[in-house]
Formats: sequence, C-alpha cells, structure tokens
Amino acid sequence: MSGIRDRLTDGLYGLGWATVKKLPEPVAAGLGRRIADIAWKRRGKSVLRLESNLARVVPDATPERLAELSQAGMRSYMRYWMESFRLPTWSKERVEDGFDIKGVHYLEEGLASGRGVILALPHLANWDLAGVWVTRSLGVPFTTVAERLKPETLYDRFVAYRESLGMEVLPHTGGSAFGTLARRLRAGGLICLVADRDLSANGTEVTFFGDTARMPAGPAMLAQQTGALLLPVTLWYDDSPVMKGRIHAPVDVPEAGTRDERTSVMTQSLADVFAAGIADHPEDWHMLQRLWLADLEPRGEDGPA
Repeated sequence: MSGIRDRLTDGLYGLGWATVKKLPEPVAAGLGRRIADIAWKRRGKSVLRLESNLARVVPDATPERLAELSQAGMRSYMRYWMESFRLPTWSKERVEDGFDIKGVHYLEEGLASGRGVILALPHLANWDLAGVWVTRSLGVPFTTVAERLKPETLYDRFVAYRESLGMEVLPHTGGSAFGTLARRLRAGGLICLVADRDLSANGTEVTFFGDTARMPAGPAMLAQQTGALLLPVTLWYDDSPVMKGRIHAPVDVPEAGTRDERTSVMTQSLADVFAAGIADHPEDWHMLQRLWLADLEPRGEDGPA
C-alpha cells in the first residue's frame, strides 16, 4: 500500500507540473481556490493542524475567526502551489511584475561587500517566487537545502524543478550540506534557507508566540563561522496578484558569549522577526505540521486528542 500511495503522490505532482502551467492564469488561480475550499471543508489532519497553529498566532480569535483564517490559509497555500507549478514558464518580466520587495539594499550591499549573505525566511507566501526573483531579476544564483521527500522520485522532481529556476539544491540529510553552504558563503555567495521549522530535532529552542519551539541553528552558525551577513525575510500576499516582501535589517553576531549562546540569541532574533511577519499575515503562514514542543510531546490518555 505504501508503494502505491507513493506512486500516486508522485503522479499527482507530476500531473500538476505538466498541466497547470499550461492553463490560463485566471483559470489556474480559480482551480487553486476550488481545491483549497474542498480540502478545507473536509477538515483533514492538515487543515486541523493549520487551525491549531493559527490559534497560537491569534490567541483571541473566535472559532468563527479561526475558521475564516484557516480557509484563507488553505487558499494561500494553494496559490503557492498554482504559482509554483507555473513558475518555470514565467518570463523575467512576469517575475518582476509578480513580486514587490522592500529592503533590497541590504542584500545588494552584503553581496557587494564579498562577505556572503544568508537569507532566512519562514513558510510565508511563496518562497520559490522570491527565489526566482533573486536569480532572474538580480541575476544572482544561490544555494538552498531541500528536505528529503518520499518517494525519492518526488524529491527528484522538486530538485529538478528548483534547479530549473536557477537554484543549487542540497539534500537536508547526509551531513555534507553545512560544509558546502559554508564554502559558498566564504566565496562571497548567497544561500537561502527556510528557517522556521527544525527538521533535525537538534534545533535551537526559541520562544515563539509565547511558547517554546525549535528552529534551525544553521543560519546563525553559518553567520558566525563564515562572517556572512544574516538577513531575515518576510513575504505576504494581499488582494492584488503581486506578492509583497521585505528584507529586514541584519541579525548581528553578539560580541560576547559561547558559540551556543550566540546561536541562541541570533535564532531568537530571527524568530522574533518571523513572528511579527506571521502575526501581520497569519493566513499566509503555510505551517500545516506540528511546530511547538508541547505539540510534539506524547500526551497521556487523559490529555486532549
């Protein structure tokens, strides 16, 4: 059954990349909204998890407001997929017309200095579109890391897709990614990391919306080890077809403390910027997985389901 499910999953994504990019843009957008609404009405595990996460972001929201946010969140999530399926066909002009970002001078000045730059961002809006904007509009290649997916053929699809957009993609597992990223930064290069969810169980603990979560230590450790500039990025959608974004001021390496202490301070600074961006646009935070430690811990029989 697992093998059949894996082949079905891979086939569905393959169908999306093959067909959605051929649809007229309004048709693709409408299809995404319909799929999102169907998924939301079914109240599956992913939708319930999204709603649970949003309840932490908007703690005073009524059940009706949470339902509205989760529906908007699923629409935003499907907008991400519809856009991503179509990105390989977008021209440089279409990419530039589809993204409006502030604070670009931080990135340009960092690259011009030759010290290397780390862009760290949460799962907000469409990070793939932001990446394509960097490669096509700025003409700057970059390196990123991708989670190993099952089946392996699906992971291969994602790698091929992102490489077609001008990105160098390293697997998250295997242990060699950190060293490669460090070499890219020492050469004055750019790396981009989605950094609001730890995949290793060895992340740095942060306070996030009033409770403890783990976030990847990699961005802060790379900045310390290589001297690269660490820049948080937040993205969001509004009522227009243009995605918005902001590159925030650098997260500096503290002058005092051990490496672990510095990493903790820097990762908390990233978490604070991420939290502000997510609080402003909660419906665009595509976090359909468990994140906070309290949600990861096993519960007793008398605990909530």
